[in-house]
Amino acid sequence: MLLRAYRRAIILFDKLCFLVYARKFEVVGRENAPVEGPLIVASNHLNNGDPPVISLALPRYPMFMAKREMIGWPILGPAFRAFGAFPVRRGGADLSAIRAATEIVTEGKMLVMFPEGTRSRTGGLTKGHPGTALIALRTGAPIVPVAVTGTEDITWPWVFIKPRSIKHITVTLGKPFTLPPVEKIDSAATSEATKLIMRKIAELLPAKYRGVYAETVEEPVATSVEA
Repeated sequence: MLLRAYRRAIILFDKLCFLVYARKFEVVGRENAPVEGPLIVASNHLNNGDPPVISLALPRYPMFMAKREMIGWPILGPAFRAFGAFPVRRGGADLSAIRAATEIVTEGKMLVMFPEGTRSRTGGLTKGHPGTALIALRTGAPIVPVAVTGTEDITWPWVFIKPRSIKHITVTLGKPFTLPPVEKIDSAATSEATKLIMRKIAELLPAKYRGVYAETVEEPVATSVEA
């Protein structure tokens, strides 16, 4: 009961912050996220503000992987832990984090992951890491691709002293999909699955955000209509 109240308080605080500091906050495709059952949400990553932004866009409480440093932060750390965030070691394969993530999804919960592993410094997608694909292949859970734009305007901590400084944040949720089954979960399989996941995210993003996956997106062909 106390944990649920704490989570609601955090969500309310997030809503208040974006109401004060963002001129517009838009969620597209919220209905695409199942309200129950195992689910992996895979998003691009522009800013440390992305987790609360995505939390507001989803219809249920998410769980996150978070870098170890963030879990230890004095104020935000407890908030991350209240949402079931667990630490991951960056810069290499953290097998304990992969096992924990697999267990969370197997239990029927929703896990939010950033396949790029860290924030993009350019705003465009960078090469995806295999962790998200590995967990999806192991669990067979559906994946909802997510595209976040506008959070690159968040500057810490100056954002708090300048209301309405964020122009327009958009969170777009794509339709859920599952990875094709594979005979063996190996590096080749996870590599191909990662490319698919990243392409799904890229398809939801405006062209300037697609980064290294720009060429994987097929633009619709304009057709002429005869009078």
